[in-house]
Amino acid sequence: MNAPRATARLQLHAGFTLDDARAQLPYYAALGVSHLYLSPITEARHGSTHGYDVIDHQRVSGALGGEPALRRLAAAARSLGLGLIADIVPNHMAAHPSNAWWADVLRLGPRSPHARAFDIDWRPADPALRGKVLLPVLPEPYGQCLQAGGIRLIHDSDAYVVAVGDLHLPIAPGFAADTDDAAAVCAAYDAHAADGRARLHDLLERQHYRLAWWRTAPEQINWRRFFEISELVGVRVEDKAVFDAVHRMVLRLYQEGILDGLRIDHVDGLASPGAYLRRLRQALTQAGAGRAGAYLVVEKILADGETLDSRWPADGTTGYDFMDQAGALLHAPDAEAPLQAFWNTLSGDPRDAPAQLLDARQRMLARHFPAERLALAHALAHVARMDPATRDWTFPAIDRVLTALLAAFPVYRTYAEDGGRSPADTDWIGTALDQARAQLGPNTADGQLLAQLDQWLGGASFQSGPAAGSDAATSPVLAGALAHCLRRFQQLTPPLAAKALEDTLFYRRGPLLSRNEVGSSPERFSLSPEAFHALCAERAARLPLAMLATATHDHKRGEDTRARLAVLSEAPHAWIGLARTWVPRLARLGPIAPADAYVLLQSLVGAWPLDLAPDSPDGPLASYLDRIAQWQEKALREAKLRTSWTDPDPVYEHAARRCIDALKDTDDGRVLLREIGEHALRIAPAGLVNSLAQTLLRCTLPGVPDLYQGTDLWDFSLVDPDNRRPVDYAARAGLLASDDAGEPIATGAQAWHTGAIKQALIRRALHLRARHPQMFSQAPHEPLAAHGPKAAHVVAYLRRHDARSVLVVVPRLCAQTLGAYAHGQAGQAHRFWAGTRIRLPAGTPPDALLNTLSGQCPRIDAAGDVDVSELLRDCPVALCVTA
Repeated sequence: MNAPRATARLQLHAGFTLDDARAQLPYYAALGVSHLYLSPITEARHGSTHGYDVIDHQRVSGALGGEPALRRLAAAARSLGLGLIADIVPNHMAAHPSNAWWADVLRLGPRSPHARAFDIDWRPADPALRGKVLLPVLPEPYGQCLQAGGIRLIHDSDAYVVAVGDLHLPIAPGFAADTDDAAAVCAAYDAHAADGRARLHDLLERQHYRLAWWRTAPEQINWRRFFEISELVGVRVEDKAVFDAVHRMVLRLYQEGILDGLRIDHVDGLASPGAYLRRLRQALTQAGAGRAGAYLVVEKILADGETLDSRWPADGTTGYDFMDQAGALLHAPDAEAPLQAFWNTLSGDPRDAPAQLLDARQRMLARHFPAERLALAHALAHVARMDPATRDWTFPAIDRVLTALLAAFPVYRTYAEDGGRSPADTDWIGTALDQARAQLGPNTADGQLLAQLDQWLGGASFQSGPAAGSDAATSPVLAGALAHCLRRFQQLTPPLAAKALEDTLFYRRGPLLSRNEVGSSPERFSLSPEAFHALCAERAARLPLAMLATATHDHKRGEDTRARLAVLSEAPHAWIGLARTWVPRLARLGPIAPADAYVLLQSLVGAWPLDLAPDSPDGPLASYLDRIAQWQEKALREAKLRTSWTDPDPVYEHAARRCIDALKDTDDGRVLLREIGEHALRIAPAGLVNSLAQTLLRCTLPGVPDLYQGTDLWDFSLVDPDNRRPVDYAARAGLLASDDAGEPIATGAQAWHTGAIKQALIRRALHLRARHPQMFSQAPHEPLAAHGPKAAHVVAYLRRHDARSVLVVVPRLCAQTLGAYAHGQAGQAHRFWAGTRIRLPAGTPPDALLNTLSGQCPRIDAAGDVDVSELLRDCPVALCVTA
């Protein structure tokens, strides 16, 4: 298979298997998708709903149907002209005994042949953990669990194991029972008796793991986790033997033509992403001799102004950057200041976003990642002691200055291990140094130490050895110590960035929730058409096969939820006026904080279903409010202000739930909910106009459009698990069957209400990509200028290849005015565009264009202009091709 034209992301689990995916192939083929893009297919923990908790990289998940089901899916896909892309997880595995590698490490410790697979510090600063793995799995402190019998010795499957609840942990070799009577042996270790408890404690002390209270993890963990999840252990895929073991199956599947490409999960978690990708690209090339190059994309969050490292042999990112850019384009810049001022009043916190982000990062370093921070500080202190010139830099000073540097770090990470810092790395670290220096003082001892940390963490130091004239230890020893420090630093900044921004600040700060999304910057509220076009042109030139996503399994809000909330930016003062009356009434129902009430209000408005009448019976309304309540609990805990995952406040959480329940159970609540629902439905048509614009951009701009499951119709989802609900494929197939791809798309009110217009738009665009693949994979991005009274509301561009052209036109920042389209009143709506025209390139024939959505041929006048009101006569977007 060639590189994908368009992908469809499917979330696989026991309730939606590989055979279930196979059943939907005809639908996706008819829609115009070229590749199914599958969530992880490797064996995961029992009951996994996502597949990222891998226990065996060398086996297709039995819960998904195993390799036979994968082969059936691939064969059926090939018969319809489709290929398969798989999501792989090289960064981490499940830290669970069902993972045979992990279980062997727990049994044998550093002597296990699999010890090299995991990122474990076998000689941490804490002597109690030397040669051991911390297992923070106890619900209460160790002593309490031991006393209460929460830790037991049991005989299971012909072996003795340590049981902690349902968790069965292996015992190190050397345990000898005095009798063949398993019951008697276990009774001798019964913790309810003093002597049994002493024996059990002594046995546990001899294991290669140390059982601990779950709360000890942030401060004592001696192995790399995925973010702060103690159920996922970091994998050392930089080790060639580990790399080979992790990738053996997927390389075989690629070699056999089962897979066509890979998506690399959390590439920034790896010790050396560049070296990893080069090794993987080489392995894929060798495995696929005679095939076109494998498609390879990486999950990478790019900061504002950051680009994918040019040293990486990847086709691009998975599309979070585009999701942010498309969303920002649909937000009015003038709304930012009033919305922020209103939020500051509600929250009582006048600090700007950077100051609040710094606060979140400092909290993460102090309370969520202290073990990782302190381990890095100890490693740097060790380097300091290796050289007389630096040995007086103390551990406390290093920790203090390191903390300031980490707190100021502006991107996920640098890549200095890959031949030293790139120019981009140097710029980002320079920004962090400037901010840290301002906090520490430029002419202080801490400022001098900051400069030393910069040298140690620069990458070049360990590649060239110690500085000239240094009395340091031998170069190889120092080089190894510096490489270790750099690796720890670069693997700490990504989880710090993600947890501070996406999983803290974006739940704490909410001037407009549509801009709080994975991949977004709290400092970029909107994006001008000029800036948007420049980013598209850059993608066309550098990474024309990068994915374009507007929804993912990790999004905070569905693409159409965000598109509706973006409408509020078109009339911010009107929205603020409504919110001023609703927030106090909503907050009183709990009571809850005004800021929490405002975030709840936005979620109610943004996710309100199109078919939910404000006075609906209790059933549909209760179902919607249950979804909102599930979201709210997560949002409040992630914010970590009034409750959290680690220290939930049941009183406040009950008040928050009471606030939602009162919306259906009390007279005042029902009146308020009716008003909120009526407003949601009032702006919903405008939101749908934004949604169509966003959809057409994704399907026609440089890159590979990715369709997240279920978003072929309207998607008003919230954060997971809400965004992973079952998809109604029967309804989708029925709508697609009623659409004649050779006819104009239906634009009546019913087509808008059901989402059929969105589905038909996707189908037309993807079929056009199939007919003219080079137009979309190779053609540059050419912005077109509009002129006339509504020119500022037009986004238009061309894709040209050879003698063929595609013209795309979408509206911007006028959705409220164009809402009549969604009522089936295009005749009224299109008058908005009177007098506005788009200038086409010189030499365009007057009868050259065909609007594939309406079937009409818009006229081109002598000046080369086309009338926007004619282009958008029936629909708020246009997709034209040269005849």
